Amino acid sequence: MTSTTTSPADGFRVWAPIAERVELVLGDERFPMSRDAVAEGWWVALDGDAPRAAVVDTDYGYVLDGDGPIADPRSRRQPDGVHGLSRVVASDPAPSDGTGWRGRPLIGAVLYELHIGTFTEAATFDGAIERLDDLVELGVDAVEVLPVNAFNGVWNWGYDGVFWSAVHEAYGGPEGYRRFVRACHERGLAVIQDVVYNHLGPSGNVLPRFGPYLADGAGNTWGDSVNLDGPDSDEVRRYIIDSALMWFEEYGVDGLRLDAVHALHDTRAVHLLEELDAAVDALAADLDRPLTLIAESDLNDPRLITPRGPGGSGGYGLDAQWSDDFHHALHVALTGEVSGYYADFAPLGALGKVMEEGFFHNGTWSSFRKRHHGRRIDLERTPSWRLVVSDQNHDQIGNRAVGDRLAASLDDGQLAIAAALTLLGPFTPMLFMGEEWAASTPWQFFTSHPEPELGEATAKGRIAEFARMGWNEADVPDPQDPETYRRSILDWSERSQGRHARLLTWYRRLIELRRTVPAFTDPAFADTTAVADESTNSFVLRRGSATLAVNFGTVAVELPLRVDDLLDSFGEVVTSDGSIRLGAHSVAILHH
Repeated sequence: MTSTTTSPADGFRVWAPIAERVELVLGDERFPMSRDAVAEGWWVALDGDAPRAAVVDTDYGYVLDGDGPIADPRSRRQPDGVHGLSRVVASDPAPSDGTGWRGRPLIGAVLYELHIGTFTEAATFDGAIERLDDLVELGVDAVEVLPVNAFNGVWNWGYDGVFWSAVHEAYGGPEGYRRFVRACHERGLAVIQDVVYNHLGPSGNVLPRFGPYLADGAGNTWGDSVNLDGPDSDEVRRYIIDSALMWFEEYGVDGLRLDAVHALHDTRAVHLLEELDAAVDALAADLDRPLTLIAESDLNDPRLITPRGPGGSGGYGLDAQWSDDFHHALHVALTGEVSGYYADFAPLGALGKVMEEGFFHNGTWSSFRKRHHGRRIDLERTPSWRLVVSDQNHDQIGNRAVGDRLAASLDDGQLAIAAALTLLGPFTPMLFMGEEWAASTPWQFFTSHPEPELGEATAKGRIAEFARMGWNEADVPDPQDPETYRRSILDWSERSQGRHARLLTWYRRLIELRRTVPAFTDPAFADTTAVADESTNSFVLRRGSATLAVNFGTVAVELPLRVDDLLDSFGEVVTSDGSIRLGAHSVAILHH
C-alpha cells in the first residue's frame, strides 16, 4: 500500500494556507516553494531548484513569509528538541520482524499500561525491552504505551506533547521505537500506542504558524481546541488521521488509545472518530491484520463502540472505550473515599450495577456534575470486552496530589480483591505498571520544561489546584523538581520481597485462571450477575459457572454459597457444606 501520510522522504510538501511565500531550508541551503496546482493550501518544492525528496538524516524546515526556519508539522523526528529543525526519516512500511506476527485482537486480552520514562531506570525503549520477558511471564497480552511523541524537555508524564508524528528523542527516537515494537511482537505482545489529538502541549507547538489548526475562541481543559469543524478543517482532520495511520503503517503498532475524545469538539455530520475508524478499518483490511481503536471518554456514551452506519446503528464503530465508572466504584469500595466525583459511588451496589451494565451513570443523576449523565449500553448486542477497565491507571494515580498508588494505603487483602475483580470481571482488564507487585514507588505528575517561566507556572498551578482541595502546599510535589520524576521510576528489585512477591504470585495466578476458565472471558452481559450486601460489605460476582466471593469489610462474614471447587483464594477462607466463611479483606474464586 502507498502510504497515506506525507513524509519528506517521499517529497517536500507542506500545508500553509495563510502564507504568501514559503521556502524550504534543507541543510545549509534555502529553496523557494510554489503553491500546489491541485491541492489548495499546499506548497511543494519547485522542480529544478530543490530535490523532490531528501536523503534520510537530512535536517530541514520551512520559512513562512520570512519567519523561520520552522519545523515540519508532520515531522517524524526532532533530534534537537521541539524548537529545532526536523530530520528526514524513512517512511517505509514497518519491516517484518521474522516472527510471523499477524496481530492480536482485543477480545480476551489483558493490557498493561506503561510509561517509557519511568518503566525502567534507563528511561528508553531499549531499557523497556529488557523487561518485556517479565510481562510475558506475568501473562499479559498487550502493552499500552503512554504517549511517546515529542515534547519539550527530557521527561514528562506524556500529555504535553507536540509533533504528533515524531517520536521523543530521549526515549530512543524512531529507530528505538521500531526496535521496541519488534521486540514486543517477537514475544507475542501487541502494542497499543496512546495518542493525544485533543490538545497540544504548552511549548513547541508550531501548528498555528502554518494554518488554522486550532479553533478560534474554543478551548478545553488543557488549552485551545483543535479545529475539527471550522473553515479549513478538512486538512486538520486529514492531519490527525494521517498521524494515526502512520503508527500502524510505519511502526507496526496494533492499536491506538485515543486520549480524552470527549474534548474533541466536532459538530460535523460525520464525527472525526467515525472517519478515523473507517480509515483504520480500510488499512486493517489492506494489511490483513487486526487494528484496534480504544477511546478514553468521560461521557459514558456507548455510541463510541456502536457499529457505524449505514448498515450499522449510527455509532462511531470503535473497538472499545474506557469505563471509569468501574474504577470509581471499586475505588470507593476499597478506600471509602467519597469526595468529588466519588460521592455517587458510595453504595456498594454501585459496583454491582457497573458489573452488570457497564456504566453506573447511564442516564442517571450525577451529583458531581449536578445533572443527568450517560446513556445505557445495549447489553444484548454489546460484548462486555468492549469496555476497558482498571483499578489503577496513569490518570487515577498521577492526578492525585501525591501520586500515591493503592498499595500506599491498602493492605494485601484489599489489593488482592482489586486484582481479582479487575482481572476476572466481565471487561477487558488493564494493569498499571508495577501494580502487579504492589510497587512502593508513587507515580507523580512530573515535567521538565526548560523555560523557567513555564516551569514556575506549572509548579504554582499544581500546588494551587490541590491547596483549594485542602492539601498542605508542602505536601504537593513540585512537578519541575527532578526528584519528583526520579521517585516515580519503578524499582524492579522489590518484586522478590515480602508483600511484593506474594501479590505478584497472585496476579500471575489470576491471569492463569482467566486463560483457563472460559467463564472469565465470557463476553455476554447476561451471564454476569452481582449481589452487594451493604450491611456486611460482602460482594458476590457470578460469571456463568464461576463465582467470586468478596469481603470488603473488616469483620468476617459467612455467605450461603455452594462450593464445588475452590479454584483459589486470598486471605482467610473456610468452606463447609453450603456456605463459605470469608475473613476480613478476603476473596474466594469458586467454580461449579
